[in-house]
Amino acid sequence: MTGTEATKGQVADAVKGNWVDERAPARLRPYLRLSRADRPIGTWLLLLPCWWGLALAAAEIGALGWRGLWIAIGCAIGAALMRGAGCTWNDITDRHIDGGVTRTRSRPIPSGQVTVAQAAAWMVAQCLLALAILLTFPLPAILLGVAALVPVAIYPFAKRFTWWPQVFLGLAFNWGALLAYTAQKGAFDWPALALYLGGIAWTLFYDTIYAYQDIEDDALIGVKSTARLFGDRPRPWLRAFMVLACLFMALAVVLALGTADHFLALAIALGAPWALGWHMAWQLGKLDTGDSAVCLRLFRANRDAGLLATLFLAAAVMA
Repeated sequence: MTGTEATKGQVADAVKGNWVDERAPARLRPYLRLSRADRPIGTWLLLLPCWWGLALAAAEIGALGWRGLWIAIGCAIGAALMRGAGCTWNDITDRHIDGGVTRTRSRPIPSGQVTVAQAAAWMVAQCLLALAILLTFPLPAILLGVAALVPVAIYPFAKRFTWWPQVFLGLAFNWGALLAYTAQKGAFDWPALALYLGGIAWTLFYDTIYAYQDIEDDALIGVKSTARLFGDRPRPWLRAFMVLACLFMALAVVLALGTADHFLALAIALGAPWALGWHMAWQLGKLDTGDSAVCLRLFRANRDAGLLATLFLAAAVMA
């Protein structure tokens, strides 16, 4: 395969040398690009709140067990599938907007690699596979999983009617915290809601940074975002999102583990909001909203921020 063949149809902001462009069968590449398989960071950002919820519930009940192990695996597969389906839906609804933005005009639909009908069929296939996994979870979690389709469906339209589309992304991307916590514990409870709110604040933080890449194009075509709203003064807002993310995560930990018999687990789990906050503060120190490459690098670094929190919550399970 020549270098030209390997990169034909490559999306502008994809990781260079990714497996989709280099090794995937040529006929599958446009569909894998629709699912952002060439940009795995989104799957991580969807998956990590699931693992937070699972670990917090496991620490609260004192065991992970085989069910918890399957929930962890099922969430990983489901996150890849639903992120792919959500991105495909986003590309279908945004196909006219994407053609006018430098970073997105190379996506499969505006660049002509797939038709809208083909993209819709691909989206449905991914949803059905994710549903098959969801049906192995307890009924309360299944109901939450079905309800998650509402914010997923709304999100692509949010930037047309609100300056805060990142809120709708947060509602969709952190739903897994509710679902996985409920699947492991068997019932919804307040720690899951606090964790969910913390995840939304985290999403507001990282997706605002991401949105600064497109701020000029968004202004030209009239697309709204928190980046455009905050302009050249993002730091006070980002700092507020950081504080809220840490406070809500800490509240979730205290609500779940704030009893005498959970003292060691509580002490360990409180490292999760500390680690998340530390990493977010580091990002603030490096932020340059005028440099798209820096914004993209910091956005991608949130995988590590979320993993650090996951490690502390997972360690609390073993306490």
